[in-house]
Amino acid sequence: MKKIIMFGVLGLVAIIFIGTIVFLYKKSQQPPVVYTLDSPTTTTIIKKTVAIGKVIPRREIEVKSQVSGVVEKVYVVAGQTVKKGDILAKITLRPNMLNVNSAESQVQSAKINLQNSETEYNRQKRLFGQKLISESEYNKFLVSYNLQREALANAENALLLLKSGATKNSDKVSNLIPATVDGMVLDVPNKEGAFIVESSTFQSGTSLATLADMTDMIFEGLVDESEVGKLKEGMELVLNIGALQGKPFTAVLEYISPKGVTDQGTIKFTIRAAVRLNKDLFLRSNYSANADIVLEKKEKVLAINEGNLIIEDKASFVEVETTPQKFEKREVKTGLSDGINIEIVSGLKASDKIKHR
Repeated sequence: MKKIIMFGVLGLVAIIFIGTIVFLYKKSQQPPVVYTLDSPTTTTIIKKTVAIGKVIPRREIEVKSQVSGVVEKVYVVAGQTVKKGDILAKITLRPNMLNVNSAESQVQSAKINLQNSETEYNRQKRLFGQKLISESEYNKFLVSYNLQREALANAENALLLLKSGATKNSDKVSNLIPATVDGMVLDVPNKEGAFIVESSTFQSGTSLATLADMTDMIFEGLVDESEVGKLKEGMELVLNIGALQGKPFTAVLEYISPKGVTDQGTIKFTIRAAVRLNKDLFLRSNYSANADIVLEKKEKVLAINEGNLIIEDKASFVEVETTPQKFEKREVKTGLSDGINIEIVSGLKASDKIKHR
C-alpha cells in the first residue's frame, strides 16, 4: 500500500515537472512584447468651453391691433420684408352695441342743441344788423353757435369711429394695422376670419404679426458657472449652426448675465454675442447653435497625448525609452490641456521616445 502511494506521488511530481518544462519552452518560443512608442510634438493647444443656445433677432416686435373686430384681410405672409407704415391687415369692426347706442344718442342731442343755438344766433344776427345789440353781445351767440357745430362734428366722428374705424376728415384709419418697424414678417398667427381683441391698459391684445430685423442677429446661450469667470466681453465665438453643418459663423461676446439660472440642477449664466452674418447664408430665427469660446491658447508648444501620462500623488510621470524597449519613469511638469493633448513644460525633449499607454 505504501509503495502504491509513493509511486503516485512520484508520478504527480513528474507530471508537474514535465508540464513546467513544456510551458517554459512554449513561452521561450513566443515573440517578446513590443511596446508602441510616441514622441512629443510641437502643436497649438486651445482650451475652450461650449455654450448651447440659439440664434435670434436682436429686435423682435409683435404688432397688435388698437381695435377689436374680425380680420377682414391679411396683406402680408411670413418671410416678406416690409417697411414701417406698410399695411399688414384690415379689421372689420365689431363695436359694442351699447357704445353705438350711446354715440347715436349723443349725435341726436348735439343736433338738437345746434338747432336751438342756430335759431338764437340768427335772431341775434338780425338784431345786430339793426344795431339793437352790441357787437360783444352778438359775439357771445356766435361763439355758442360755433361750439355747438363742433360738438355735433365730434359726436358724428365718434360714431363713425365706432362703426367704420375712421372719421370724416382724417386720413388715418384705426382698422388698418400698419407695420411699426422695418423688418421681415416672421409669423402671422391670425388668419382672415379670426377675432381680434384690442390692446389696452388692461390687456396686451391679440398679435397680428411678428416683425424682426434679420440683418441684426445675436446668439443667446448658457455657460456653466465653472467657466463664466473666464469670459470677457469682446471675446470671439465660433458658432456651429445645427441646420448649417460645416458652415460656422463668428460672433463677438457682448453680454454676460450678472445672475445665474438653474438648468438641470446646475447654475448657468446667459450670454449674448453679436453674429457676423454671411451674405451667402440666411440665418433663420431660433436656429439651434453651439458656441465654441476660446478660454486660453498656446501656440508652438511641446505636447504629448494626455493618455500617456501617469498620475501619482498629484505628480505627472511618463515612461521614457532609455534603450530599445527599455523604459524608465520620469517626472514631467505639465501646462495647458485641451482634453486630448497636454503641454509639457519640462522633463521631456522633442527627441525623446515615450511608451504609448
